[in-house]
Formats: sequence, structure tokens, C-alpha cells
Amino acid sequence: MQVVQRISELREQVRCWREQRLAVSFVPTMGNLHAGHVALVKAAREQGDRVVVSLFVNPTQFGAGEDYEAYPRSLEVDCARLEALAVDTVFAPSALEIYPAGTAGHTRVDVPALSGILCGAFRPGHFSGVATVVAKLLNIVQPDVAVFGRKDYQQLLVIWAMVADLALPVQVIGVPTVREPDGLACSSRNGNLTPSQRALAPELHRTLTALAQALRAGESNFALLEARGREALEQAGMRPDYVGIRRSADLLEPRGGDTELIVFAAAWLGNTRLIDNVEL
Repeated sequence: MQVVQRISELREQVRCWREQRLAVSFVPTMGNLHAGHVALVKAAREQGDRVVVSLFVNPTQFGAGEDYEAYPRSLEVDCARLEALAVDTVFAPSALEIYPAGTAGHTRVDVPALSGILCGAFRPGHFSGVATVVAKLLNIVQPDVAVFGRKDYQQLLVIWAMVADLALPVQVIGVPTVREPDGLACSSRNGNLTPSQRALAPELHRTLTALAQALRAGESNFALLEARGREALEQAGMRPDYVGIRRSADLLEPRGGDTELIVFAAAWLGNTRLIDNVEL
């Protein structure tokens, strides 16, 4: 496995693969890898002859007061794990490599229809930062396939929309959420939970599952169901940012007769923000 830090090195490696007519799969991550990332890498391996994984904590998707500096970084451990998964190349650039002129005046990519709602309403600029760095990474790697997790479903829709709008020549696939045995979605931030918080955390998924079951049973008062979800999370000791029921295709509020829905939530346990969703 090769570990590169420079864009020029990565592009040269990909150029060599292209000359051999090998298909390239790409998994962009912020590192601190867990079982969910392992599933992404395995899916990428199924889609291509060569697999590139990036390890880059992107500063432009963190807002003021968020945990950019404290975000867990574990490069050596991550590289060992990726080598065991037979990843071909790890791209681990510095912030200066990705943003050589700094981030303040950097060109940004925005998907306005999807970026200001749900998580975007509570994290202004977050999805613009995500779209910007993903667009840049896709341009650097130029993969045939890029793989993302469905746990970050709003992010996945933002990326699908960006790729379509900008006519980027890459197929983006979403991999189902990987969960701990008690239902908690795997996340790099789970390690920040105290033991007592970790014991409470699965309530997020249980609450969303209960709302999804109610929807399948025919309940259609979406506002009432969302309020019920917020109350359940508060009673469990969480501080919900939101509980939302949306159409899975475009994240618009559902109308009568809509059946392809997704139930979202973001909630705080102490200083850790957890997100999850359940698709119908």
C-alpha cells in the first residue's frame, strides 16, 4: 500500500492505472476509521480494480466553535487498518496541500436546495464545505466510482446533486449504515461519549425506528410524530437539534400519499452531536 501526501503523486499513480485500463474506486474519509468505513472500503473493492482512500479532516465543513481541532486523528492506526483491507493508495494531504491559498477566499461549491435544512439549518456552511472538498477530491482522484455512507444521508444527497449539476464523470454509490450490536450507528465521534452517555446513545436509533413503524402503520400526522420523537429523546437525556420526516428523494416535507420517506434526527449527548436516520 502506498501512502501519498501530494496531489501530484496521487495523480501520477492514477495515470499509471489508467494506462493499464484499471477501474478506480475512491472512499473519501476524515480518518479515525471504524466498521462503517470498513464497509465502504469493501464496497469500493467490489466496484473497482484499484482503491484509493483519503484521510483528510476538512476545515471548511466545520463552523465556528465546532470540533475541528479536537476531531480525532489517528493516521498510523488508520493506515494499518487500510493496509489490512488491501487498499492500494492512501491519500493523506495536509490542509495546505488542499487549500494552498488558505480557506478564507477559496472557491466554494454550494447546493442550496439541500444545504440549508435539517443539519444545514444548525450548521450553516457545513454542506458547502462538504461539497467543496468532495468536488476537489473527485477532481484530484478522478475515480470511476466514489463510495459514501447512507448514515450521512443528507450529505449523500448533496453529493449526488453536485455530481449531477456539475456533470462530473463519476458514479456515486451509498452504502447502508453499519451499526453497533445495540443499534447505535458507527461514528468517529462515538469515542467521545462517556460510558454513561454511550449507554444512552442507542435511544436515538430506537426513537427513529419507532417513528418509522408508526409511519408504516399508517400514521400521517408528521408534525405530531416529530414532536413525539423530540420528546422521547429529551426524556432519554438528549438535546435534540431536530427530528424530521422528509421525502427521501429530495428532503421536502411529505404530502399525503408519499411513501418513500426517511426519518432524521440530530441530538446532543454532552458535547457530542449524533446523527441517524431510518429509511422507509
